Amino acid sequence: QVQLAESGGGLVQTGGSVRLSCAASGGTFNYYTVGWFRQAPGKEREFVAAITWGGVSTFDADSVKGRFTISRDNAQNTVYLQMSSLQPEDTAVYYCAARLRLIFNLGHAGAYDHWGQGTQVTVSS
Repeated sequence: QVQLAESGGGLVQTGGSVRLSCAASGGTFNYYTVGWFRQAPGKEREFVAAITWGGVSTFDADSVKGRFTISRDNAQNTVYLQMSSLQPEDTAVYYCAARLRLIFNLGHAGAYDHWGQGTQVTVSS
């Protein structure tokens, strides 16, 4: 059973950068698709980005607008979300999620069956 743990969140100023990590344990991570979602106070959880086990990435274009990149290091069982040019509206709890060999509906939270506890990212204005 794969377990996920996010790290790297914190307080950052507008325009700054943060790299989030999603580390997996308890199983082989190589064939899992991993997605990043975020949830701001009073809002629904929304999709940010995902990367398949083959390294194909996809983003929510509206919210990310080329500011974020996603990558993975299977040797380290870790997926990264590099976020740049952060804005106050990026403030949220960021969650990573995973599912074995997922190739469809990468932007839908219900498609994933493993979730981390989340890490807070706060962007100050």
